[in-house]
Amino acid sequence: MAKQTTLTVYTALEADQIKAYQAAFEREYPDIKIQWVRDSTGIITAKLLAEKNNPKADVIWGLAGTSLGLMDKEGMLQPYAPKGLDQISPTMRDAKEVPAWVGMDAFAAAICFNTIEAKKQNLPEPKSWQDLTRPEYAGKIVMPNPASSGTGFLDVSAWLQMFGEEKGWAFMDALHKNIGSYTDSGSKPCNLAASGEFPIGVSFDYRAAKLKAEGAPIQPVFPSEGLGWEVEATAIVRGTKNMEAAQSG
Repeated sequence: MAKQTTLTVYTALEADQIKAYQAAFEREYPDIKIQWVRDSTGIITAKLLAEKNNPKADVIWGLAGTSLGLMDKEGMLQPYAPKGLDQISPTMRDAKEVPAWVGMDAFAAAICFNTIEAKKQNLPEPKSWQDLTRPEYAGKIVMPNPASSGTGFLDVSAWLQMFGEEKGWAFMDALHKNIGSYTDSGSKPCNLAASGEFPIGVSFDYRAAKLKAEGAPIQPVFPSEGLGWEVEATAIVRGTKNMEAAQSG
């Protein structure tokens, strides 16, 4: 391309993830400038749906597959078969021959347990979701708000599937009594646990592993009953005026 093209990309990825992707993309495509619009899954999904008849985004990148499935039903996505599609597992892409969306990674729920704060407060390490309803954890847990966070919504969906409707809501009622704070972001509970503001954060595996690798006193816990997982995927917005740039990468 002779002149630089600006590509508007809506994403729910974390800011530190975006930096690495952007650096690699700009090396490969110096004629394309990315303009990021980043927020939590719920907010990005609502924004895209509100803009359905007058889309502002060219590309959706790193958004829950469930959100993109909804947008596909609304006719908002431009089907595209990227290079290397045959290497993608069928569970990580839209099933149509020319898919409306393609997965880029997956994340799973996890509990971030601050071992130092827990020792100070004489708190045992939880081994299960049900453990989080125990009275000693009252006010000690932070979790993402399912109304705005994809991680929070994933948790609620998984609990209802694992425990069933009646027991699932009963579990959430009991858990709610122990929640000290709700956040808009899925990563923030783990960050707050790492900083010691709360000994326990309900978050996701990548954030727990990253903080532990960076030296935070975080022990990732994968509850014994099982956990929810979700595909993060990418798609092209139907009607983009920058189709050639949108198909890059």
